[in-house]
Amino acid sequence: MLNNIGPMGLVLIAIVVLVLFGRGKISGLMGEVGKGITSFKRGIKDGSEEIESQMAEDAKDVTPSEEKDKA
Repeated sequence: MLNNIGPMGLVLIAIVVLVLFGRGKISGLMGEVGKGITSFKRGIKDGSEEIESQMAEDAKDVTPSEEKDKA
């Protein structure tokens, strides 16, 4: 059913959505989507940096566990 929509059908759908919601609501919604994507990317970056710093910290400590217990 949806595979039969051509370029003219997509233009018609876009016009109907624009008429129903208005330009202001659509641009506001797209702004919120952009903020969400930016926040998601920032969270992924922070998480990967945290994992890398934890791995680096674990790699620095090469003391055997028996030696750690004695100290």
